Amino acid sequence: MNKPIILASRSPRRQELLRQAGIAYEVDPADIEEVMDPALPLDQRIMALAKAKASAVLARHPDRLVVGADSVVALDDRIMGKAQDRAQARQFLESLSGKVHQVVTGVAIMDAYSCETFCSASKVYFYPLSAREIDNYLDSQEWQDKAGAYAIQGLGCRFVEKIEGDYNNIVGLPVARLYRELMRF
Repeated sequence: MNKPIILASRSPRRQELLRQAGIAYEVDPADIEEVMDPALPLDQRIMALAKAKASAVLARHPDRLVVGADSVVALDDRIMGKAQDRAQARQFLESLSGKVHQVVTGVAIMDAYSCETFCSASKVYFYPLSAREIDNYLDSQEWQDKAGAYAIQGLGCRFVEKIEGDYNNIVGLPVARLYRELMRF
């Protein structure tokens, strides 16, 4: 890990996870249109989007090591990105209530010579949620800019019965695995 790292994301959660892990980085958001190919399996879709983000930033910084990432919430065959508005956030939370879903994060690490991608999936078990709980949560505005319309590291923790897998992946970045992969560059 001799090259300076650029995080191709403006996510404050990803930035905080890197800080906590002691990984030095700079931020240069990719600002690309986030389009996934529905013909691909979910893990490949997520990794392709992470790779597209890293590639867009690498074009501006060819001498750097770039990390791109994207996360989605998957409930059965339904993919939940960031809710567009309060009504959609309500639909997401009502759908997740009392069920088990996955948080899937794709990561791409790229420099001018190589690209490594990987995917991390964690299971999240939600308690059944009342309409009042959902309304109170929506009033907090915390749902904004969050895949699945909740933040496990914030007030959304009240909804979670248990998890299986990497907690940091659910927050937004499987930082321990990322650290191990970065050591190979």
